[in-house]
Amino acid sequence: MFQDDPRPAHLFALPSGVDFPQALAAGLNQRLAPLPPEARARVTLLVNSARMRTRVRDAFVAQGPGLLPRIRLITAPLLFEGASLLPPPMPPLRRRLELAQLIDKLLRSAPDLAPRSAIYDLADSLARLFAEMQAEGVPAQALRDLDVSRHSGHWARSLSFITLAEQVVQSDAPDAEGRIRAQAEALIARWQAHPPADPVIIAGSTGSRGTTALLMQAVAQLPQGAVVLPGFDFDMSAATWAELSSGAAPEDHPQYRFLALCDALNLPPAQVRAWHDTPAPAPARNRLVSLALRPAPVTDQWMQDGPQLQGIAEGCAGMTLIEAPSPRMEAQAIALRLRHAAQAGQRAALITPDRDLTRQVSAALDYWRITPDDSAGRPLAMSAPGRFLRHVAALMRNKLDGQALLTLLKHPLTHSAGERGAHLLHTRDLELRIRRKNVAFPDADFLRGFGAYAKCPDWAEWLITTLPPMPDPAAKPLSDHVTAHLALAEALAGGPQGGTGELWRAAAGEQAHRAMHDLAREASHGGALNPADYDAFITSYLQGFEVREPVTAHPGIMIWGTLEARVQGADLVILAGLNEGVWPKAPDPDPWLNRRMRADAGLLLPERQIGLAAHDFQQAIAVREVILSRAVRNSEAQTVPSRWLNRLTNLLDGLPDEGKAALKGMRARGQAWLDMAQAFDTDFRTIPPDMRRAPRPAPAPPVSARPRQLPVTAINRLIRDPYETYAKYVLGLRKLNPLHPSPDALLRGTVLHKVLEDFTRAELESDPFAQLMRMAEQVLAREVPWPAARLFWQARMTRAADAFLQFHLAQPGRVLMLEEGGALALNDPAFTLTAKPDRIDEWPDGRIHIIDYKTGQAPTKKMQEHFDKQLLLQAMMADAGAFQALGLREVAQITYLGLGSSPKPEMTEITPQMIEQTRAQFEKLIRAYLSPDKGFPARRMLLHERDVSDYDHLSRFGEWVMQDAPVVVPVGDKDAV
Repeated sequence: MFQDDPRPAHLFALPSGVDFPQALAAGLNQRLAPLPPEARARVTLLVNSARMRTRVRDAFVAQGPGLLPRIRLITAPLLFEGASLLPPPMPPLRRRLELAQLIDKLLRSAPDLAPRSAIYDLADSLARLFAEMQAEGVPAQALRDLDVSRHSGHWARSLSFITLAEQVVQSDAPDAEGRIRAQAEALIARWQAHPPADPVIIAGSTGSRGTTALLMQAVAQLPQGAVVLPGFDFDMSAATWAELSSGAAPEDHPQYRFLALCDALNLPPAQVRAWHDTPAPAPARNRLVSLALRPAPVTDQWMQDGPQLQGIAEGCAGMTLIEAPSPRMEAQAIALRLRHAAQAGQRAALITPDRDLTRQVSAALDYWRITPDDSAGRPLAMSAPGRFLRHVAALMRNKLDGQALLTLLKHPLTHSAGERGAHLLHTRDLELRIRRKNVAFPDADFLRGFGAYAKCPDWAEWLITTLPPMPDPAAKPLSDHVTAHLALAEALAGGPQGGTGELWRAAAGEQAHRAMHDLAREASHGGALNPADYDAFITSYLQGFEVREPVTAHPGIMIWGTLEARVQGADLVILAGLNEGVWPKAPDPDPWLNRRMRADAGLLLPERQIGLAAHDFQQAIAVREVILSRAVRNSEAQTVPSRWLNRLTNLLDGLPDEGKAALKGMRARGQAWLDMAQAFDTDFRTIPPDMRRAPRPAPAPPVSARPRQLPVTAINRLIRDPYETYAKYVLGLRKLNPLHPSPDALLRGTVLHKVLEDFTRAELESDPFAQLMRMAEQVLAREVPWPAARLFWQARMTRAADAFLQFHLAQPGRVLMLEEGGALALNDPAFTLTAKPDRIDEWPDGRIHIIDYKTGQAPTKKMQEHFDKQLLLQAMMADAGAFQALGLREVAQITYLGLGSSPKPEMTEITPQMIEQTRAQFEKLIRAYLSPDKGFPARRMLLHERDVSDYDHLSRFGEWVMQDAPVVVPVGDKDAV
């Protein structure tokens, strides 16, 4: 096919924007036209990706009936007859496990290098380094010859470790990359001795990796070989190529890899020929982008070549620039444009490396039930089986708490073998029980008690026998962890019926099963791990797999990665996330070699990835209609536009009127989509201005529904926030305790009261302080399961102990009553007041002293006079004989004993007049709230406007303000006459 070509190398290319698979097939058919039909079957096409292979095959099929060429991936040269048969490569997982053991030893000897949670990430990066060395043909001696005298001690220590680890790697079988390179070298040697008689064509690759570049050079020089480059810049001048060749520009230029291939073949770039005469969709834009992306040292040529550029308006006519105020608005605008494309029958592709953005776009498209065809899938760790396996691994690491238990029980794979409905019912009841009892760590006794309470003892026993005991922090072999992990996961998924339920089913389950099976097979090479290390490892391991779950995707709406920009075939392309750090993304940090060390060793530089991303950008922007999109600001700060977008806009802005007008038009078209997105968002999230605001509510239920009994602790809230009394005692709404209890102020107060109650009941010892501290330690050990909180609260009690003992020992008489309840029934109005005083002492003269302990500051006398009526009401009750253990008693004094940061008592002498006044005020208060025309206003007299009520959301606070007058709203049925 190329026998009449006198050139020493057959190097062809197609311009950016061309549908590469279609043009490749057309060019091949054009060259094979004079040959018999079977000649096409003897052609071997090597392509760079599976998607490219599919598109090329479809392109040949679309051209009519005929034999197909052999289309293979360039990474599989073993398929060629005569390729060397080497031993099987080292499994990647085994390599990483072995390296992880070496890194573990390194971190044990030098713990300042990195946290232990980074062991497996470091093992991955080190494995990639060794694989890169094998793929690029860099011998181990190159590392040993590096001069690190000019570098810091960290890099010298890193290099010595790499050298040691590399000796271990060399003693094993090669990695897959090294084996492929060895096969390629053997194949090239065979070709040099016996060139293949049939055509061999490499198409669609840029030659960015060493093995690929080696094959491309060899194929281009075969008598029947050719290389077809994608996205070649035919508009670059010889002077610009010369600047690249002189080393004035780094590897981040999109055409740098093509120049390196031309130099290796001793072929000037000007002699690269077009594979087919298919024109670029937007030639004027290709010229504009070529000028914009010129190497940085020669961008001064903009001043010379820019004014001479022709067709600026034509080149920019199909471009739209979206500069969104936020990533969310960017996703919304893109989704609207994709929806428009779906309605118009356009084939549209979103290309971006930002997976967060693609998820937001997919979620927005779901408004219209459009499911895009996402080529990337999602990480296995984010799938249902992946999350389930991670939850189970966390159970093996941490003590079982209520949040972790319920998260696992609610997972759709738990108890999936059968009777799922009953399982969910029991799980709901268990959650309510945990919340009501405020249980931080549900143990076997609690679960067994729940089983009896909820009448599901079999289900509770299944949980008790299945869930792991207290985790053992000791290190165990990885194989033991994997075995226990799989056994626990399958037992939880199967439920009491046994089996594995839905755990290993569907695409994600099958992928998870393969991953865990591979791990079990290689676990013997993983050494010993503690549960924390295993949890970190399993998360990192599952992140390395991707799964594509079968969905009915829209045939014309696609989400592609940047590599797929070469495949093309879309009417509309949206290049999104065009910000620095996203596209191009920041180079991955190399913990082993710095940039200078990589350059000296002959390894790939970080700029190579930027150059490949620039080439993908140059190809994708060349289609007929393209949208460039970025968010001006993210959640943290202002963003910086991508260097390529920045160059393009700066060039247009600096050109004469035509360039400025073109840029203005691009932004205007983008703003139109942003306005639509803003309008769409407004419809769902903004209250129309003509809608009346919610009033400040004062609900007035029927008198028969109003509470006729309250504890003294609720009277303060009745005065300050009557709406809370309505919600709690009329509607019966109670705030649920948090699923994951924390050592909060409420628990601290409960524990303090228990300590002081136990101390007061006990017989006083010779050392009261030591006795009090011992009792505090016992109560804390029993009631507070958080070690840090126990230590902190023990210290707080130590500080408050002197003040309490001084007060306690100074009291005359004796302790008469502790935590015993009483009730006072009123006749007019008919109402019952209940109370349970912390402590009541009897003085020698028979009068009593009522004491209340406060973990914070005690209320002042002014606050007691108007709001905090708790002890005054208890005094009124005692004076009326409401406490059976006291009988009728005269109250001498009430005391709030504050035991907070500055402990001090707040004492009030009680007189008959005070008792009488308190009773009159209380009866007036209750009579008012039993009046049918009186409502329960929200936030009536809170101490601070910033105070939060548990029922603010119910009263719709925020739609009204504190300055609004309460509006009485009758609720419920009227009272019967």
